[in-house]
Amino acid sequence: MMQLSQWDKLIDEVLKQNRNLRFDDLAKALVRIGYSHNQPKGGSSHYTFRKENCIPITLPKPKSTHMDVAYIRIVRDAVVDSLSEGDDEA
Repeated sequence: MMQLSQWDKLIDEVLKQNRNLRFDDLAKALVRIGYSHNQPKGGSSHYTFRKENCIPITLPKPKSTHMDVAYIRIVRDAVVDSLSEGDDEA
């Protein structure tokens, strides 16, 4: 039986829009598909992820553990676009 890598498991959870995903999970997925991010300035809790030729994605780092499903959906869409373009560096 083939074991799934941590990357495969994370992508599977993102694609399923698992409501238990945390900010760190979404950030890892975005970085893996080529986004970079800047830490917020001035006490903001929002992180902006950028990738050349892509619309920036801004995610709040919530005080609670889990992310809102709307943000999970945004990251899922970015992952789907990246996988369809063959950008995955697995």
